[in-house]
Amino acid sequence: MTRLRPVPPESVAAVLADIAGLGSFFSLDVGVDVGEAGGAWRPVTDAYVEGLPHLVAARAARYGTHELRIAASIVQLGHAARLWSVVLGCVTLHGVIPDLGDLRQRTDGPALRLPVPRGWQVPCDDTLTRVVYRLVMDDHLAPLSAGLRVKVAARLLHGNAASALAEAARAVLRARPDLRGTLTQLAAGLLGTGDLRGTGEFTGPDLGFRRRSCCLYYRVPGGEKCADCSLERNIT
Repeated sequence: MTRLRPVPPESVAAVLADIAGLGSFFSLDVGVDVGEAGGAWRPVTDAYVEGLPHLVAARAARYGTHELRIAASIVQLGHAARLWSVVLGCVTLHGVIPDLGDLRQRTDGPALRLPVPRGWQVPCDDTLTRVVYRLVMDDHLAPLSAGLRVKVAARLLHGNAASALAEAARAVLRARPDLRGTLTQLAAGLLGTGDLRGTGEFTGPDLGFRRRSCCLYYRVPGGEKCADCSLERNIT
């Protein structure tokens, strides 16, 4: 990302404040919280190393299941959704790539914070897809997957990332249908890149999605198959 042109912190803060109006998954706190010194927030990279055990345990208890891999899958899916939402919102609505290198997470929940808002202008060449993929998949979701303390299939986690990408793109599209072309091009490009390749397919102009794996939510008491689940229709 050294070739990208930086955006002033105050401009990045304004962008983040604007996209927060799209929904809770687009919300990213900015600034050093007064409780941060006391341990209320910590670098998300530290949380990845531990595999987000506090969130996995809380999710398992909420679902009433002893299958920690299900809880781990859903936690990873939710975290992926937060990352994709913020990144896609900034990129497509404002032409800004947020710098998530110093991202923090609450020690008692999934909320995220940036102590200092930094970012770059979207490049004018064809490197945007690769830059966004690296920002979310390589810098965040790969370390999280490696840190999970329970065994979850890699392709399942990649499918979760793809499903979260599609949902984030649809959320932006609902708010800004005029961005359909930009969103479709970026989302389709991401879906054809690296570990996202072969995880699923878009099924229509509104970015409907069908994945080739299952997040396992249907296995919890009272659970059901998600709308994009591969179990709803055989895909070969």
